[in-house]
Amino acid sequence: MEGSIKIGITHGDINGIGYEVILKMLDDNRILELCTPIIYGSAKIVSFYRKVLGMQQQQMCQIKDASEAREGAINIINVVGEDCKVEPGQSTKEAGAAAFASLEKAVQDVSAGKIAAIVTAPINKDNIQGELFAFPGHTEYLESSVGGKALMILFNRDMRVALVTTHLPLSKISENVTAERIVEKLEIFKKSLCRDFGIVYPRIAVLSLNPHAGENGLLGTEEQDVIIPAIKTAQEQGVECYGPYAADGFFGAGQFVHFDGILAMYHDQGLAPFKALAMDSGVNYTAGLPIVRTSPAHGTGYDIAGQGVASEQSMREALYAAIDVARNRDLYEEMTANPLRKQYFDKSKDNVVLDLTKE
Repeated sequence: MEGSIKIGITHGDINGIGYEVILKMLDDNRILELCTPIIYGSAKIVSFYRKVLGMQQQQMCQIKDASEAREGAINIINVVGEDCKVEPGQSTKEAGAAAFASLEKAVQDVSAGKIAAIVTAPINKDNIQGELFAFPGHTEYLESSVGGKALMILFNRDMRVALVTTHLPLSKISENVTAERIVEKLEIFKKSLCRDFGIVYPRIAVLSLNPHAGENGLLGTEEQDVIIPAIKTAQEQGVECYGPYAADGFFGAGQFVHFDGILAMYHDQGLAPFKALAMDSGVNYTAGLPIVRTSPAHGTGYDIAGQGVASEQSMREALYAAIDVARNRDLYEEMTANPLRKQYFDKSKDNVVLDLTKE
């Protein structure tokens, strides 16, 4: 059935705009025609935010397990206690613990195949820290929890930007931009573009690290010593990649429209221009994992929490993306499950087939 795909939604930091954008998104009944949403959160906190935001109460099915989710309805699994305190706009340890409880349960369910994908509302990377979460963010936690090699991709309808390094101080970026890491990220990126986005022959642009692509070593040698050799190695391994391009001119001149993907060397190099151009339509996707996870491309929004002004557009796009990627993966696996054997027909003989897959 078309609307039967189950999508888990984590509530993120309960003092941010997570609940607001989730509830606004789910107020559109057309969502229920696309999927069966399951919020990993708290029915009590839902009621709190609906009252604070002046939103109409909407019936939710409280369930104990994802297997009980009802189609055509909003489902919720309570992962925090009734006494959990909500303080909009404030960073608290209690909010961090609630965010982790939601994330942990959703990851368990998606790993067990109970749901097809998860959409994660924003967390506070500081207050969520604890004995079970000692990571810079969602991406690193997911990689540690489910395996694989994670690649952060932010995308909208116009571009897909992936990162070689993610949550690192600027002082440590150069030493972490290695040829091996670039090649690895390019391979993961290519596979994701094919499997998750349905692009048959993806073209990837690789950005430089230094201003003006290093100006032949005048402004840095990483391009000559690391990035260009990595591009050549990846090309030899079947990745259609080009560069390195200086980031300012690449985005400023609109060169991104000619590529299916863009590989940036560090966080702000790729995400600052992306977010400036993407506005509210951006989606954060974690590629390279055995599970599907998307997220809106914004943060907790403490400064506007509880005021009713947060836009749900990025959360809506993240939900759409989770559905699309999950289905694209299923289609890709089906199409590549039993590839045809390579065969050679000898025209000089009748009905002879040589199977070149056997020595």
